[in-house]
Amino acid sequence: MNTLTSSEELIQSMLPAIEAELEVAVSLANGNITKTLHQMLTYHLGWEGEAAGPEARGKRIRPLLLLLTCSAAGGNWQAALPASAAVELVHNFSLIHDDIQDNSPLRRGRTTLWKHWGIAQAINAGDAMFTLAHLALLRLNEHSPADIVIKAARTLQQACLNLTRGQYLDLDYETRNDITIDDYWPMVEAKTASLIATCTELGALISVTDEERCSEFRRFGLSLGLAFQVQDDLLGIWGDGILTGKSTESDLTSGKKSLPILFGLSQNGSFYNRWMQGSIKAEEVPELAKLLDSEGARSFTQGQANRLTKEALQALENSKPEGLAGQVLKEITLKLVQRES
Repeated sequence: MNTLTSSEELIQSMLPAIEAELEVAVSLANGNITKTLHQMLTYHLGWEGEAAGPEARGKRIRPLLLLLTCSAAGGNWQAALPASAAVELVHNFSLIHDDIQDNSPLRRGRTTLWKHWGIAQAINAGDAMFTLAHLALLRLNEHSPADIVIKAARTLQQACLNLTRGQYLDLDYETRNDITIDDYWPMVEAKTASLIATCTELGALISVTDEERCSEFRRFGLSLGLAFQVQDDLLGIWGDGILTGKSTESDLTSGKKSLPILFGLSQNGSFYNRWMQGSIKAEEVPELAKLLDSEGARSFTQGQANRLTKEALQALENSKPEGLAGQVLKEITLKLVQRES
């Protein structure tokens, strides 16, 4: 008979609460004449349609980080549930739009929203999810003072601006050959790390902890977000497509400037020479992935993920996390950088 550890029990108590809060938030899009719009949102969130269930929902890492941080900072995590729904909806809004911009047919092993309902309606669904996120955040006023709610709203809006700035750079970089590793870091900080840092900052903010401690929790989230993206870049080339739920061909065939690719280009070797010849075909990807590995791109990328993970753990230690939630934050940090999906 399997028994849950205390850490697993805490996470398992939070996940259903997150889903319930998300359902409340998304229900605002429902109505007699907009049922299909609501269905699109619930499909994307993994609640219905083909292969619906835990795998289709994703790991809900961002809302979990927010709730765990709130608890680790001495707060009541239930009071932070509206914010947890808000960050997850912002994240999913960005995924809907990213899938369109990247021409991605799969997300978490399922057909993407735009492939099901078309580009125009998928953009609209993403816009709806973005709006629902900010409406969800306002439910903080049920348990938090007005000044905290205003600070939380400002923090989330800044993260959304950073997301769009990061996506702009990501798309812009695809058509340029002058991008270096130094250009990579501000792009992924805005595109990925900023929202994760916002999760840990919001959790601390809602706990009403002091400003210095709140800053340390944000630094923890920022380093963790960077490590998360670096590991994602590694899996984007050398991961198992069945486990990740997306193709490992797209980063190379789309011209995406991920960290392994930028490292490979910096070596001015065989990979660089092939890249400069023009578009890469899907059948070339396995050989080019091996070539990148042999030129040191894989070990470099893993080394950067390890470095950033250490920085995240140091910032977490500086924030003096309390109780079981603090322990779980450390465990999650280590698992994220070692993940295979």
